[in-house]
Amino acid sequence: MGDHRDGTPQHSGAVVTSDGAARNQFPDPGLPPHRPRVTDVDPKAAKRAERQVVLLFIISVLGSILFFIAYFGIRVEGPMYDVVNTEPTSQLRLQNLLLGLGIALGMFGIGIGVVQWARTLMPDHELVEERHDVRSEEQRAEAQEILTTIYDESGIKRRPLLRNTLIGAAVLAPLPFVGLLRDLGPTDLTVLRHTIWEEGTRLVRDPSGTPIKVSDVTLGSAFHVVPENLADLGHHDGYLDEKAKAVVLLMRLDPDKVNVSAEREDWNVDGIFAYSKVCTHVGCPIALYEQHTHHLLCPCHQSTFDLTNECEVIFGPASRPLPQLPITVDSEGYLVARSDFHEPVGPTYSQRDFAVRDMQGEAS
Repeated sequence: MGDHRDGTPQHSGAVVTSDGAARNQFPDPGLPPHRPRVTDVDPKAAKRAERQVVLLFIISVLGSILFFIAYFGIRVEGPMYDVVNTEPTSQLRLQNLLLGLGIALGMFGIGIGVVQWARTLMPDHELVEERHDVRSEEQRAEAQEILTTIYDESGIKRRPLLRNTLIGAAVLAPLPFVGLLRDLGPTDLTVLRHTIWEEGTRLVRDPSGTPIKVSDVTLGSAFHVVPENLADLGHHDGYLDEKAKAVVLLMRLDPDKVNVSAEREDWNVDGIFAYSKVCTHVGCPIALYEQHTHHLLCPCHQSTFDLTNECEVIFGPASRPLPQLPITVDSEGYLVARSDFHEPVGPTYSQRDFAVRDMQGEAS
């Protein structure tokens, strides 16, 4: 029965092995016979398939053009959201619809077009080749010849319309994403140096605008907060931009469980802390607060900040703590800001160090 000690298939007896003598009894059947496609034997079918691919590439081009028309041609004038129902306006809905439709058509057309081209027009013969290292000049020349053959068999030379529409679709398809990436953040970093927070500005709830008293913030609670003077701005005055920079999270912790540096001892009120809601990684809004661990989590890339240690980064790609907003109490018992943030809010870029030094120079 063999040696069972190591339990391997060769010795366990559970698998019947062969000494190789019977290998020649089962010759390699080889590849199955090639079955030509309709487009291989019918020129009309091949021409029809070519027109289909060209049409798909044209759809991709038109989708990319539609994106640019919606992105640059439709201007959302006035408020972007209905104040009463907090719903997008008709202009914003139309722009979003056309932007999404343009991207979908742009990527769908070029993707399906390439697949249809490969399925119906490119050679589909199955080949078996031994893998080898390309070292000698002869082998390099052979490899070059193979690539040239592939280029010729793809039909690009023989089908200029198909080639040109593919080039047009391939050039235009990535451009919508360039526009979207440009909108991820400001190109001028100076706009992140300051927000509309200033000394005496009340902290109010978002979106109701209700001022917050110390007694409203219980242990373990969290509030989404904006400055009271934000309501004085109209949409043409940069309301959304200022709100995106100034929004903060307000939480109350047991003061005995919080480590506070000497220069920040008067930045909180009886364990009530205010920190920027904008993640220092790429600027996603932080909205997840774990009460038991006192951690703030960014839902985009899982950056985690420790509230008990001045929101230092304990996990994730963020490279610096969340900026803290110094707060105090006014004569009526409402929470107010002592000043603006002492450092830029938002993502940390390579130029951010220069902005911090500039701010420190202005403060001195």
